[in-house]
Amino acid sequence: MTTESLAGRLTLCGTAPDTETAQLVKEVGLEPIVAVLVDEVLFRCDDPVNTTPVDIALEVGHGEETHRTVLRMSRGEPIRIIDGDDPSVVIRRHLQFTLTDLVRRLYGPLHRQHSGDFTDIFLPDRPDDLSRLRNILDSTHQAGGTLLSGCTGEAPGLGELSVRYGSDKWASFHWYTQHYENHFAKYRDRPVRILEIGIGGYANDLGGPSLKMWKRYFHRGMVFGLDLFDKSALDQTRLKALTGDQGNPEALRELAEEYGPFDIVIDDGSHENEHVRVSFDALFPHVRPGGLYVIEDLQTSYWPRFGGTPGPVTAPDTSVGLLKRLLDDIHYAEFDPKPQEPRTITQSEVIGVHTYHNIAFIEKGVNGETSIPAWMDDEAWKALGAITPEEGREEAQSR
Repeated sequence: MTTESLAGRLTLCGTAPDTETAQLVKEVGLEPIVAVLVDEVLFRCDDPVNTTPVDIALEVGHGEETHRTVLRMSRGEPIRIIDGDDPSVVIRRHLQFTLTDLVRRLYGPLHRQHSGDFTDIFLPDRPDDLSRLRNILDSTHQAGGTLLSGCTGEAPGLGELSVRYGSDKWASFHWYTQHYENHFAKYRDRPVRILEIGIGGYANDLGGPSLKMWKRYFHRGMVFGLDLFDKSALDQTRLKALTGDQGNPEALRELAEEYGPFDIVIDDGSHENEHVRVSFDALFPHVRPGGLYVIEDLQTSYWPRFGGTPGPVTAPDTSVGLLKRLLDDIHYAEFDPKPQEPRTITQSEVIGVHTYHNIAFIEKGVNGETSIPAWMDDEAWKALGAITPEEGREEAQSR
């Protein structure tokens, strides 16, 4: 089983009966499962603040078996997995979880009260140098807090995560995360699949800050990024960088067939108006019912160098023009005269278009609300005691 497949199974175990986790252990063993969980914990951990290095043992048990991972923490350095048998290792703290409890902490419902689900062995051995006891106590306390910060699905808001990972979706040229918070909140507890077009990065910078932000925010999500350039060096558990051209509809459909369907697609790619339309037409059919398609940077609809229209009114072939068409499609049932041809996919499945400054959220579902029956003519309205619009105007003029 690949690491990606194992991670996907574990996200589902977070809300499944404990027997599902036990079955997974039978299939692959405890060690690879713990490796995925430790990787997840390290990704979620706050940066260490202890100035003195501290070694902590994270022990995960299942039945009679226990797997121990020793972590070294020190401010200004990434948390490292070290060899627990090294004579230089001095374990200051043991945090012990059962496998099912740790899985539920990481992938279970948010806002669940966690208490009494782990054992903490603090300073198991007397320090050799008691003159450093205060420093050892403080550093060990801080390191334990850092480790526990990673043993949870809870996360800061998207604004803070955007700044932490270096995304420009907040406090930069854009203020998008407040809108993302509003529209994404209902998806946070779900094992969603997210595709973001455009990974970012320039020169020697691989980019990917937004992908990391989504991975942290959606604690059960699988995150995919699409870029023209190979950025597979960004790959990690629950995050995969794909290579492709958003202007190539066939390639987009093949990608969606392999990695979709998606709950959320975000277009933060080239912002060329033609590319936005091509990507939407190719990928919207691969968004799950109840999902969202997001288009960022609508300002290029007004910029000719991106294929936009100068002036205050955009053309139909721009990104804003696409949104205007979708508003018409939502009201397909109200067309007069009633159309005879079958509905298009957007007429049938777009149920909401929410626009803000430079960003839009398109909801997918069943656009099945009916309208006034076509046979309701003036005679029918009169039978209901209503007056026709013409009669209403005549009555108004007579007053």
